[in-house]
Amino acid sequence: MSRPIDYFFTPQSPWAYLGHARFVDLLRASRRAVRVLAVDYGRIFPLSGGLPLGQRAPQRQAYRLAELRRFAAHLNITLHPEPRHFPVDGGPAARLITTVAHADGPDAALRLTGAVMAACWAEQRDIASAGTLAELLDECDLPATHLAAAQAPEVQARYEAHTQAAIDAGVFGAPTYVIDGELFWGQDRLDFVRRALGVCHEPLPNGRTQRTQKNRKGRRGISTNDYSINSMLRLMVNGNH
Repeated sequence: MSRPIDYFFTPQSPWAYLGHARFVDLLRASRRAVRVLAVDYGRIFPLSGGLPLGQRAPQRQAYRLAELRRFAAHLNITLHPEPRHFPVDGGPAARLITTVAHADGPDAALRLTGAVMAACWAEQRDIASAGTLAELLDECDLPATHLAAAQAPEVQARYEAHTQAAIDAGVFGAPTYVIDGELFWGQDRLDFVRRALGVCHEPLPNGRTQRTQKNRKGRRGISTNDYSINSMLRLMVNGNH
């Protein structure tokens, strides 16, 4: 039996937001189990050479904004590159996602994760606010009691354990997908994720799928949506966290 896929992310990452719907689509197609692991990149960056956004060179910060606009347009996803509530503490949302994953399972955690990310980047809501998180639980048809439960010491311990698991796995950026021990960093690597999962259709930019075309010899042709290969030709050191 295949090991569950480890999905490492932080809920305030725009790159995780851009890839979330497509990743969920691939999960459904592959029927693989997943562990939804919101982690603390504040612990990971110092160990992996990463820098918080505000400490990066101005050129890198400017290019990050340009790339966010490009990817959002390409994927047809609503995203405000500089949302009203950002930077934002992702800890409260991460602990809530951790609570839901433990209590209600990965499907519910994925649903809440998508709602939290959209709240930050599309709707410009404050995902560090208890009020916003309560609203998101209601919008996802999840128990309101999870908000208080997320404050429990065991949830913090679980959050820290997930972060340590990310460190042990060599994770350094978000999102990271670990499939049978192999790391895939970044939403622009989802085509490689698809191949690793053996999924025979392409994730379209909006999260839907299309069947791949085959040439006369029966081999898969190159899809016009195979944007991951093109993006690999660029250095993506500015983004994906």
